[in-house]
Amino acid sequence: MRDILPPESGRWSSFVDVFRSTVSSAGYGQVIAPLLEDIGVFHRVGEATDVVTKEMYDFVDKGDRHVALRPEQTASICRAFVQHRPATPWKVWYTGPNFRYEKPQRGRYRQFEQVGIEVLGADDPDVDVEVIALGWDFLGALGLRRVTLLVNTLGESSERESFVSSLESYLRSRLGDLSEESVATLERNPLRVLDSKRERDQAVISGAPTIMEFLGESSKSHFDRVLRGLDLLQIPYRIDNRLVRGLDYYRQTTFEFAGGTLESAQNALGGGGRYDSLVEDLGGPATPGIGFAIGLDRTLLACDDEGVFPAFDLGIDVFVVDTAGGSEALRLTNQLRREGFRVDRAFDNRSMKSQMKAADRSGARYAVILGEDEVRAGTALIKPLRSDEDQQSVSSGDLAARLMEKIQ
Repeated sequence: MRDILPPESGRWSSFVDVFRSTVSSAGYGQVIAPLLEDIGVFHRVGEATDVVTKEMYDFVDKGDRHVALRPEQTASICRAFVQHRPATPWKVWYTGPNFRYEKPQRGRYRQFEQVGIEVLGADDPDVDVEVIALGWDFLGALGLRRVTLLVNTLGESSERESFVSSLESYLRSRLGDLSEESVATLERNPLRVLDSKRERDQAVISGAPTIMEFLGESSKSHFDRVLRGLDLLQIPYRIDNRLVRGLDYYRQTTFEFAGGTLESAQNALGGGGRYDSLVEDLGGPATPGIGFAIGLDRTLLACDDEGVFPAFDLGIDVFVVDTAGGSEALRLTNQLRREGFRVDRAFDNRSMKSQMKAADRSGARYAVILGEDEVRAGTALIKPLRSDEDQQSVSSGDLAARLMEKIQ
């Protein structure tokens, strides 16, 4: 966990603004869920997943309730759906921190920020396409170009169960060829072995059965429709039969956005898929759902690697420099802010030289200088900081209008 300071914090806010703009254009409204839930909400994510068995921050509170900081937000969104029963299809987006007790590494922290969307109550494969397209468009809006979309299907529940059973039998027959870590994973969740990036496991994984061998006609038709939709929207993709995602609730369409500049073991910017039992497991009616989450930290690393979406400065238009005691600077700064300018100033009666250095560091385009002569005359001096314009003396009453002409 760490602090996010300016100007990086401004970059985070802008990241969320771009996401909000992208998904709200498709009719998604924001849900703000609590950080803390009853632990049972997250048990529905999957009792065999590392998220539940190893990574949750959970504790018994003062009311003797077993609660957890959310490790992800899909379960919370589904709990909210069950509790409030909105009309369907329910199209929502979210942002905010999640918590997992896992080994920190580049682009992964124990408190991490995500943005995401969920659609509940629609089983149409065109919804799958819309969800994937919004994720693709968002990453493009950040300026990312080296992103690969990976897609797969996990079929219906019965088909997934048959696949997992066959996969487990196969992996146990190759137990001596697996890494020690994958042997341990096999005991908890055979599907997660397919995620291994260890060289020793690759030969075993390459020979494993695939979900395609177990799909019925309905699942094949759904997946084909998704692929045709992506083709229609000219969104490039690669079918990856080993893509299973990390949580137990996924069914049918699964997908992942992989960053082309990141190490292959940690290159997932985000992803998601369809789930068909999570709402029901939380006490609601049988309700189809689909969504994705995109991690802010790793996506910003990819932006850095591609040289896009840089950190922004504080966006100051004007810096007020004062050597006349401060009262006029206080009044004028407040007035300019009310006029719509972004304004900062120095304090503590610092020297002119010190204040001009602060004005330059602020990134402001203009300094407004107030000396004793200017205060007596009711004027101010406009000094450009980023151009070769001449400085200009104007009356205090005309200052806002003259600045507006220059800054526009």
